Amino acid sequence: MTAALPLGASLYDRVRRVIPPAEWLTFADDIDAILELKRKRNAVILAHNYQTPEIFHCVADIVGDSLALARKAMSAEANVIVLAGVHFMAETAKLLNPQKTVLIPDLRAGCSLADSITAADVRLLRQGYPGVPVVAYVNTSVEVKAESDICCTSGNAKAVVESLGVPRVIMLPDEYLAQNIAAQTEVEIIAWKGHCEVHERFTPADIRELRENHPGVTVLAHPECPPEVVAEADFSGSTAAMSDYVERQKPPRVVLMTECSMSDNVALQHPEVEFIRPCNLCPHMKRITLANIRAALEQNHYAVTIEPGIAGRARLAVERMLAI
Repeated sequence: MTAALPLGASLYDRVRRVIPPAEWLTFADDIDAILELKRKRNAVILAHNYQTPEIFHCVADIVGDSLALARKAMSAEANVIVLAGVHFMAETAKLLNPQKTVLIPDLRAGCSLADSITAADVRLLRQGYPGVPVVAYVNTSVEVKAESDICCTSGNAKAVVESLGVPRVIMLPDEYLAQNIAAQTEVEIIAWKGHCEVHERFTPADIRELRENHPGVTVLAHPECPPEVVAEADFSGSTAAMSDYVERQKPPRVVLMTECSMSDNVALQHPEVEFIRPCNLCPHMKRITLANIRAALEQNHYAVTIEPGIAGRARLAVERMLAI
């Protein structure tokens, strides 16, 4: 009788161009265990575009940017959702799936943007700008969402701002995203001074050096980058928009001014495109590993809980965004 192959044995072909065989051997047991645990627990794994390839391509069921994960979480036919991303994403999944168990594999997987503002800050902003609606980036805590009128992502921020039909809005917490959206709309945007610790490190000089060292390279920048970086780029958009750009345009040589793993994940889908990698890692995203995804499914930690009163207000802000 032929021995049954491990569940994940066929998955290595998906990632062999970015994961050496020796490294894959250290992942194989966890991948097999995760696949079996998902089956036993009727669980799905949602993975953000910044997750490493062995997670993104080998154990995730739903992948994408914050907006895609928020939308798809609502239709996930599972009892358990594991969020391979940062804490605010797990909170958002729980808001939209209150009856399901939502697990975040590492409670320390935070976000510099989410940490840059509190609910008390939002209340003070409202006092300073009475009657001005508050647009909260999804990269915020559930408490901040609950104090806001509507949420947005980097992919739909302009549409959300303009949907309100008002001359000015408060947009928080990402100062650079707010400035980049302000350049695209006639709506006056009042910004908060929060920054993403990954994207704020990119500079126009980085882009000029890349163009000098890699002639003909197409530069794609995330709108969390400073406006002067976006101005130097060939295209700016969310992680989903950048991926779509590569799919649609097939540039011979490209650089993504965003978190490192994004390039690995998109490169695996487009072997014909040369990817240049100026690597800025998100330390919070990298706290999520195969080992702690497995542990989360085995031990049911860490389950996300949200106070009901806060949950109702925050969910309304997210649902308003999803309706646009």
